[in-house]
Amino acid sequence: MRNWARALTAATMLAGVPALAADPAPAPISALVKQVAIPYEQFTLPNGLRVIVHTDRKAPIVAVSIWYHIGSKDEPAGKTGFAHLFEHLMFSGSENHNADFFKPLQDVGATDYNGTTWFDRTNYFENVPTPALGLALFLEADRMGHLLGAITQAKLDLQRGVVQNEKRQGDNQPFGLSEYAIYENLFPVGHPYHHSTIGSMADLDKASLADVKGWFRAGYGPNNAVLVLAGDIDLATAKTQVAQYFGAIPKGPAPERYAAPVPVRTATTRLTIHDAVAAPKLTRVFVVPGRSDAATVPIDIAASILGGGGSSRLYNDLVRDRQLAVSVSGNVQAFEKVSIAQFDVDLKPGVDPAAVEARIDAVMAQFLKDGPTDDEVRRVVTGNVANTIRGLERVGGFAGKAVALAEGAVYDGDPAFYRVELERYAAATPASVAAAARQWLARGDFRLTTLPGKREATVAEAAPVALPPQHSADGDTSKLPKVTGTPDLVFPAVERTTLSNGLQVVLARRATVPVVQMRLSFDAGLAADPHDKLGTQKLMLSLLDEGTTTLAGRAIAELQERLGAGIGATADADRTRVSMTALKPNLRPSLALFADIVRNPAFAPDQIERLRAITLAGIAQEATDPQALAVRTLPPLLFGAGHPYGVPLTGSGTEPGVKAVTRADLVAFHDAWIRPDNGVLFVTGDTTMAELKPQLEAVLGDWRAAPGVAKGVKSFPALPPVAPSRIVLLDRPGSPQSLIIAGKLLNAKGTDDPVQLRVANDIVGGDFFSRLNTDLRETKGWSYGVASEIYSVRETLPLFIVAPVQTDRTGDSIAAMIADMREVVAAKPAVQPELTRAVNGVTRALPGEFETAGAVLTAIERNYVLGRPDDYQVTISRRYRALTLAEINAQVPALQPDGMIWVIVGDRKLVEPQLAKLGLPIEVR
Repeated sequence: MRNWARALTAATMLAGVPALAADPAPAPISALVKQVAIPYEQFTLPNGLRVIVHTDRKAPIVAVSIWYHIGSKDEPAGKTGFAHLFEHLMFSGSENHNADFFKPLQDVGATDYNGTTWFDRTNYFENVPTPALGLALFLEADRMGHLLGAITQAKLDLQRGVVQNEKRQGDNQPFGLSEYAIYENLFPVGHPYHHSTIGSMADLDKASLADVKGWFRAGYGPNNAVLVLAGDIDLATAKTQVAQYFGAIPKGPAPERYAAPVPVRTATTRLTIHDAVAAPKLTRVFVVPGRSDAATVPIDIAASILGGGGSSRLYNDLVRDRQLAVSVSGNVQAFEKVSIAQFDVDLKPGVDPAAVEARIDAVMAQFLKDGPTDDEVRRVVTGNVANTIRGLERVGGFAGKAVALAEGAVYDGDPAFYRVELERYAAATPASVAAAARQWLARGDFRLTTLPGKREATVAEAAPVALPPQHSADGDTSKLPKVTGTPDLVFPAVERTTLSNGLQVVLARRATVPVVQMRLSFDAGLAADPHDKLGTQKLMLSLLDEGTTTLAGRAIAELQERLGAGIGATADADRTRVSMTALKPNLRPSLALFADIVRNPAFAPDQIERLRAITLAGIAQEATDPQALAVRTLPPLLFGAGHPYGVPLTGSGTEPGVKAVTRADLVAFHDAWIRPDNGVLFVTGDTTMAELKPQLEAVLGDWRAAPGVAKGVKSFPALPPVAPSRIVLLDRPGSPQSLIIAGKLLNAKGTDDPVQLRVANDIVGGDFFSRLNTDLRETKGWSYGVASEIYSVRETLPLFIVAPVQTDRTGDSIAAMIADMREVVAAKPAVQPELTRAVNGVTRALPGEFETAGAVLTAIERNYVLGRPDDYQVTISRRYRALTLAEINAQVPALQPDGMIWVIVGDRKLVEPQLAKLGLPIEVR
């Protein structure tokens, strides 16, 4: 193989993109690993609570992450789903704050706050402004030490219903039943990992108040927990505050641990199921050792080489070369005691699964025989290290440094175990990867084939519980620590320059991790997609990294992996973007590759046909997905089929449109829209304008629009008159849940920046504590969650409502939402506590919202698109704080259900009789 750096230099010169002078080779993996460090200090309270502290002063926020070493694998027989059910109960109030856990957090501007349950742990987390640390610790300590007195049968019944609706929501997705089949067939009956975390409906129904209290006593003591504080905090402060709030909680009993050995599997087992999907999927799963085992890392590398990306062996064979499949994935899900290596292959419609299975066998056999190349191992390891570096920009939330420290402490007894894993990746060799693969991926797999068809009756449905009226109250807040002086946002300075070809560059520097992110944003978007050939843009974007005039798609994928870069193209309603995230040491060659992809797509005929088939398969699959089906249907109904926004929000176009696109159409779209005089380059990360501009000039400065081709123009005609409300029912037989997505057009544009209208929507439906969500989730228990959103576009703004609900409550849910919206106008207008909570939630959360460079990147692009000043994020707080209740209530009439179109995806025979009672016209599709 030629030296990759020489190949890139030659390729970019041939393509008309001059290579950067003396492009360096990619940074050595050892050097990248050295950049990953999370310094920490720790202490343990007398009651056994282990506390880990990491100081990061980049923003005035503290991540609070508490991990209980108990999850679904610890559930005894007949109690499946119990760990997750209990997680929900932990948000329902404790003895000293017997109200919703989230309300005081929102009031102080917390971000990334939630809880999750998995096989091995249950965790709760929130990022809070530094002055609110005491409040967060009080709330976490109160539910650790003082929960039982606040748990009631009514709360249990309500949260049981919410969890069961969450289960229905997952089951309702295409391939939503696959997880059950995998764990039940991969692990023997009685094994702790035999059942899914969500559990069974029957077991959830059986959960009693005594069960709840016993579970709490057994597993939620401080000696079974790890608390991580990361961010604007130091050890001395942590010791004082943690002792204050947690010190008096008594130690719990020693946790009982169930044996969870790695099953010895020597033979292949199979299962075929049917689902409402467009094409078959083949899933192949192996049981492998747990995360602490030294073999897990090389197995993960092997899985990635086989199926983990655009250059993987299975992808090249099945998707690129033989064109039997549309997507491939392969990875290891690492658990505490065992892990699973899983490979998924989504077939093209009409392809014989047996033929694909034979090719999977052949590719895997060849890999096991010959082992990987050194280049394959290095590429996978570089990507893993690069993703780790990117993830550690965050202090907490669902990922970030607090999670890395907590995982190591809980599972491995070592907060720095992330270093052990990285060093194992860096030390991997072709020989070690091959040896691990031969030991663990050579036999004993479970093969699941999912075919299109009617689902088997494999999941018992719970009878809906009739709940007494629930009431969501703020509760007694007198015991909560007072929070004063929440910090204001400090937004990075915005710099601008213009390249010699006129391309504007906007930079906001964020040097917290050695990563640079950029977004080349064009004034195009879904609104530019030709209506006679909808899907032109999607097909064009998918081809950008599938071959330039000198580099094949396979070579592009390999180059990205060697550099640890990520390059991709996306579009929303108004903008089309080609984005890149690059490691600072590898920025120069990453820029050269980025520029080649943007400037020189080959649009090779064979690749057009291959990607056309994949796009058509995606459209067919969207027709089986409730949400995709709804968002394909609603925009043309709202805006009219000829309006630029009246296109499927999935962006994939239509089957006739995609079939009609020619190579000339793709070239013409690229020439008209993807050009320097129609774009702006937004950049954030660890760079300066002085060092960046010369590099940009070298690869983009001589880029010009295609000669004689006019820049694309979008035209927004007058909208059709508002029609009366109606219902469009999309029949999806056998759906375990109904999905409601409703919409109407508002008399406002995105460029108007309607702050009052957005706050009014937060109160009506846009917030967790909104009227709609409180009613359908927290009071009635009919839904896992309901939300309304003012969808952000430049022109006329649409209001959307999304509500997945119990099938038997579909009609009642629509009636309830209509009543809730009408009630805000007259009977129960917005009140001051709602406005205060909404304003505080937005303004005090700003420092946390803009913790990452990615958030800053989105903000500076949005400011440009909507005509906002550079200091918009800094000054917006003043506008929010000046809002009055009268202004907000004056906006509520715009959010009424008049003229709303209700799209329901559900089982017609069960849903239509309910809808008939609403008195609205019904169209069935």
